[in-house]
Amino acid sequence: MTPNTSAIEHAAPEPQSLAANPIISVRDLVHRYQNRTALGGISFDVRPAELFGLLGPNGSGKTTLFRILSTLMAPSAGTAVIAGLNVVRDPAELRRHIGVVFQAQSVDPKLTAYENLWHQGHLYGLHGPALKARIEEILTRVGLLDRAQDRVESFSGGMQRRVELAKGLLHHPEVLLLDEPTTGLDPGARRDLWQYLRVLRDQEHVSVIVTTHLMEEAERCDRLAILNEGKLVALGTPEELTREIGGDVILLEARDPEALAEQIRTRFHVDATVMDANVRLEIENGHRFIPDVVEAFPGEIHALSVRKPTLEDVFIHRTGHRFWNEEPADEKKSKKKKKH
Repeated sequence: MTPNTSAIEHAAPEPQSLAANPIISVRDLVHRYQNRTALGGISFDVRPAELFGLLGPNGSGKTTLFRILSTLMAPSAGTAVIAGLNVVRDPAELRRHIGVVFQAQSVDPKLTAYENLWHQGHLYGLHGPALKARIEEILTRVGLLDRAQDRVESFSGGMQRRVELAKGLLHHPEVLLLDEPTTGLDPGARRDLWQYLRVLRDQEHVSVIVTTHLMEEAERCDRLAILNEGKLVALGTPEELTREIGGDVILLEARDPEALAEQIRTRFHVDATVMDANVRLEIENGHRFIPDVVEAFPGEIHALSVRKPTLEDVFIHRTGHRFWNEEPADEKKSKKKKKH
């Protein structure tokens, strides 16, 4: 499938009038690891008090981008400015304005929730009654004040994640950066976490940046930057992005999908592609088209489905391939055995 080049070009930096004093401004960000380019010129803005998602599969560049925004590494080229501070020139000052929650656990399970926050507060120069009051305030916010004196090792995964959030928010940051924050959480804990992120946005006016590879989580964001192989391929609200596709997505299962796709292109002059052994079409009024295509090719279509576009379809539309494009591990092993 040929990527929608015009749509990719459309995923450009927002006009300043739309961004309205962005809390984060990323311009032409490039990062290289020896001979590999992890980021190939990324540009976007994040607005104040916005829940912004960085969506992409493994290898898309979102983790590299996260590390640059959290001041853990400097980009090879380009600029990133958060709260008016350059991530390269002002990293020490910038860390006072951002909270960071990494994918890997950073809490000490042998300490209590209160002790974890007490030590974190000292790193930011907080002491005495002011720190004590802030710890109680933030534990109340994340619903853990009644467990303040319990060791973190006794907490569920969702509760431990809330301690991580409390650590990241202890110093009143303007921006909270979260890397795959729901990793290892059950569905209930995931739902609770996203509810709390919305509270942060709405009541604390914190700008929240979340990296994720989960479509259902990306749909919860106010806006998204979708990355693929180090490039920004889509930018907008989930609704805007799915609406750009228009119409319906139809999947047709056939004995010879390549032949069927060619026949559909010739007969109906529509773009039909083959993906996962199915013929895939993006078309207006899909429910009306289905009877026509079934009648045109009797006996060739074994099964079919029609649905509204999803973010997965946006990714396919922009890149020409599925979000997860890796072969299963057992297929890779099988190919290796054949070579030997």
